[in-house]
Amino acid sequence: MTSDQVDPHTVSPARRWNYWLGGKDHYQVDRDSGDQIAAVYPAVWTAARQGRAFHNRAVRYLAAEAGIRQFLDIGTGLPAPGNTHEVAQQVAPDAKVVYVDNDPMVLAHARALMVGGTTTYVDADLRDPEKILRADELTATLDLSQPVGILLINVLHFIADDEQARSAIGALLEAVVPGSHLVATVGTRDFVPPEVSARILAAQDSGRAELWPRDRAGFARFFDGLDLVEPGITAVCDWRPDREDRPQPIEVSSYGAVGRKPSHR
Repeated sequence: MTSDQVDPHTVSPARRWNYWLGGKDHYQVDRDSGDQIAAVYPAVWTAARQGRAFHNRAVRYLAAEAGIRQFLDIGTGLPAPGNTHEVAQQVAPDAKVVYVDNDPMVLAHARALMVGGTTTYVDADLRDPEKILRADELTATLDLSQPVGILLINVLHFIADDEQARSAIGALLEAVVPGSHLVATVGTRDFVPPEVSARILAAQDSGRAELWPRDRAGFARFFDGLDLVEPGITAVCDWRPDREDRPQPIEVSSYGAVGRKPSHR
């Protein structure tokens, strides 16, 4: 996969997310799509940034408190400040990271910036967990007989089918040992006013929105069989916050949680 395969005329979720994060790696088609979704779901701007902040806090927790030294970051998106390997290796320089995405532009950046040594990249999609787990890059970098931190940040709401998402997560968790952790976020309509919720549903029905939010119960099912790390399932801004002047849940409209695979799973 090379940069000349990047299509500037088709929307890329990775480039659109980069736009919402305030990055520079996007085209007009991505900006137009991002603006259309933001018109329906204004919280998406803050949600993107707060999702990144949650990611950083969760990775620091895994590396510093849970002792995780291996990370599988699926749907990683385009490089931005606070990439998983940067955060983890600040705590544990020996931390190993495998990134997974299937966007050509992400792959082009990965080859230039993130591949080599203890950090590598797999061209795959969360919907095909077996391809991820069989990838030579993964098996050469991660030791699945030791705990792994699986990161699904801002990716689950791109999968409309709950069973497909749960099946993929189940396959990943089945492949890792007890002591491994799942870190995930998902957009939600739980915090927004009824009129905003109605606009989101209308946009989904019309095909104008490519995000499928979950309620708290739906998100919680992704963690079935895991021991939730305190404070459990919260708005991403409220998971172990490191600052008092943070947004309110209505401003981020995203859930986040960290779960640990127990020995009896």
